[in-house]
Amino acid sequence: MENPLLSARPVVLVVAPGDESYRGYCLEQVAAAYDVVLLTGTEPSWEKPHITDHAVVDLSDPAALLAGGRALAGRHDLTGVMTWDEWSVVPTARLARQLGLPTTAPEVMQGCRNKATARSLFARHGVPSAASVSVRSHQEAEAAAERIGYPVVLKPASHAGAIGVRRVDDRDQLTAAYQAADRTAGQGTESTSVLVEEFLDGPEISVECVTYRGNTTVVAVNRKTLSPPPHFEQLAHSVDAADPLPETVAPAARAAINALGITDGVSHIEMRLVDGRPRLIEVNARLAGDMICHLVRLATGIDLARAAADIACGRAPDLTPTRSSAAAIRLLYPDTSGTLTHLTYDGLRPQWLDRVRFQCRAGDQLLLPTDGGNLYTGRLGYLITTAATSKEARARAERAARAVVAVLDQTPGTRSTAA
Repeated sequence: MENPLLSARPVVLVVAPGDESYRGYCLEQVAAAYDVVLLTGTEPSWEKPHITDHAVVDLSDPAALLAGGRALAGRHDLTGVMTWDEWSVVPTARLARQLGLPTTAPEVMQGCRNKATARSLFARHGVPSAASVSVRSHQEAEAAAERIGYPVVLKPASHAGAIGVRRVDDRDQLTAAYQAADRTAGQGTESTSVLVEEFLDGPEISVECVTYRGNTTVVAVNRKTLSPPPHFEQLAHSVDAADPLPETVAPAARAAINALGITDGVSHIEMRLVDGRPRLIEVNARLAGDMICHLVRLATGIDLARAAADIACGRAPDLTPTRSSAAAIRLLYPDTSGTLTHLTYDGLRPQWLDRVRFQCRAGDQLLLPTDGGNLYTGRLGYLITTAATSKEARARAERAARAVVAVLDQTPGTRSTAA
């Protein structure tokens, strides 16, 4: 490792670097401008070329995380602390505050993590959102659904990745949906309750925002493709620098950020367009997942990971677009659950195919949401494409996806499939 004493670059502490397939680019982009020290749950492997020091701690233990952060601060003159891990945003803010470094208040981050708190703040500040009731039992959920009116959405108040989230069209579907949401909610740290919410009928988008010293810039809009009900599995995303939507959704995005009290950082804001007007789903106070920030960079040239690091270190981020194109990601799933026996990409690799990544290997068990799984148990990987427009980028992604061959040894009643 490089001797930090010989480097003149500022030092930033990154908490919970995540998986290389989905977060490797974030660490790489931050390390291009900063010396990085890492607070991680396992001994570094792929991270090593990008870091100067690290500490291994139990990231689920707030006291251990704070102690590990203080130990690294004792060895380095830290300029900032940051994370792109959803489960670490609150303890990372606490650590930054303890070290006297820039941060949005931990209490604000807690409000972002607890969707019930966020809904209350949206209502108080007049942010267009969804009717929402926090419940603690099946009976309360049933009563709330009757009041709101079917279809409704059941979700854990404190989680991520659409895990435990289901649409419910009638009373007969409520029991299974409540059990799934309650199971996931029990693992929450900021809240263990379940929310029953109004179903917002319209296309889903995310708005990628950067807030610095209370001023928010909408950098890009991501258009999503979701699985059919009852699940909300994310199947594809696309970003187009020429998308006209930012003008429509920027006021609602800024209103949500202000309502929650976010003063600094990069936010991933999920909305639905109902009759063409934005309605808030949730605000994630960190870099988007599913490679969305990489799509933003391919389409606009704006580096959101670098922007997040700059803000964490009290510096104004550079949000000047240097490109005007489009990019899309196709998230790859098999048609059925089973044991993976073969997975290849058998197509050409034209310049517009930015990357193909697989996250599983032969012998892995794949369990789709329809069989009780989630994005961590059912996804094969992803591929990313570029083009002049999002329509063409999405078409290229679909074309490339047809060259992905996944063969599964199915459970009884299922069959082999290609992604």
